[in-house]
Amino acid sequence: MLGIAISLVLLWSIKMQAGRQLATINADTWNHTGWNGYLAASIVLMILNQVLETGKWYLLCRMIAPLTFAKALRSYLAGIAVALVTPNRIGDYPARILYLGGKSTFRYISVAVLGIMAQLSAIFLFGLAGLIYYNSVFPSFAAKMVLAGCAIANVLLIIGYWRFRLWLPALARMPRLRRFAAYGRLLARFSSAAQLRVLLISVARFGIFTAQYLFLLRWMNVSVPLVDGFWTAALFFWAMAVIPSIAFTGVIIRTKVSMMLFGHFSANTVGIVAATVGIWILNLAVPAIIGSILMIRTRLLLMVKE
Repeated sequence: MLGIAISLVLLWSIKMQAGRQLATINADTWNHTGWNGYLAASIVLMILNQVLETGKWYLLCRMIAPLTFAKALRSYLAGIAVALVTPNRIGDYPARILYLGGKSTFRYISVAVLGIMAQLSAIFLFGLAGLIYYNSVFPSFAAKMVLAGCAIANVLLIIGYWRFRLWLPALARMPRLRRFAAYGRLLARFSSAAQLRVLLISVARFGIFTAQYLFLLRWMNVSVPLVDGFWTAALFFWAMAVIPSIAFTGVIIRTKVSMMLFGHFSANTVGIVAATVGIWILNLAVPAIIGSILMIRTRLLLMVKE
């Protein structure tokens, strides 16, 4: 019953967030859109995005214990449902691990860390490119400082991702973390080729939802040059990853940043906000709703079996 109650609370939270997001724009805005092919392309990319992330999670988890692609998908969707109501979506991977459960719970932590670092590497790589673009077009001292910080973060992430084995001896010397060092040794099963696949999937995903954002902007009749728009969208997603936020303030931050970045290209503020809300609905709200429903269904099935 507790699991069902939590799932229902998640659904209610998603509904409330969706209401706040949609309240930022006039409902009539959706009746003045451009070619619907842009929306269709965004939906196709949403599906591809979910498949790629599930594939990455499946690739990581099968090194710990056997599982099906379908179970990896359900675990991923459950993570999205919880992530949506936690600060900066930090509940994503813990929820995935708890959904899988079993005796391998702590062992999944090691591969989850690798998955997180791969996605962060992709975010900061695109963020660095976006900041280089921004500095070339809108140079300022503050922008240069942010660029320098992002470059340093990229170096640290690359070292952390490719040289994680160097961390294990340090963890083994700490009594409270010694257990995690043992689980971390499971990562030795990952070849460099497997790590590269995980990283490439993360890079592909970031490229996909950056392109997806451009399609939605075009659908909302926001005129943005293709190349400039792509790197600006990449910068937007990087900013959303690094700016601290909670569920209730996320909508405000998201709309402010989108208007600040894309306002350089278009005065269609309503269209910019609508596209920003649209990307949130497609990539977060829809998967989160499905994940919450799957969690309820799983709990009910377990109750019937008992």
